[in-house]
Amino acid sequence: MNFRGVAATLVAMVLPDIAHAHVGLHTDGALAGFSHPFSGLDHTLAMVAVGFWALTLGGKARWIVPLAFVTVMAVGGGLGIYGLAFPMVETGIALTVTLLGLLVAFEVKVSTSVAATVVGTCALFHGHAHGTELPVMAHAGGYVAGFMAATVILHLTGFGLALLRFGNAQRVAARTAGVAIALAGAVRLAG
Repeated sequence: MNFRGVAATLVAMVLPDIAHAHVGLHTDGALAGFSHPFSGLDHTLAMVAVGFWALTLGGKARWIVPLAFVTVMAVGGGLGIYGLAFPMVETGIALTVTLLGLLVAFEVKVSTSVAATVVGTCALFHGHAHGTELPVMAHAGGYVAGFMAATVILHLTGFGLALLRFGNAQRVAARTAGVAIALAGAVRLAG
């Protein structure tokens, strides 16, 4: 599926919940889900880093890696929504932020399948955290679609930042940003 197909699917999933007119019966799941990845710096940094790293990997990884993240994150979200226990989620999130920052900082090159596996593992933790925070009375499908859509936007932000890096000065800036992301994860892990 190409990017337009993914975008169309996300829009189709989100629109029914947004159009729901029974105000007061439930919190809008789509909007709550959309805002969740932006509510924590750890989620935002990880998702931008995935987009950045995917673009620097090039080739099919530019689409497969973010798609793997979004897909596995939805699965993790479902696990969280249905109350399936997942050990050490917060520690896992901190580790994923650190790992993704290092992958960006050191421009680590791996095969697309390895990269998809790495980000998929990271996504499971982030998705589970999103799912466990489903607001009471929110529509679960809209909530998941909302955080998936926000994640796509954050991945695209990472793409945009990766496109800006050209020449030595921008490479240094990209590496510095990667190290800063890794440090943010390490600080969260320690605290």
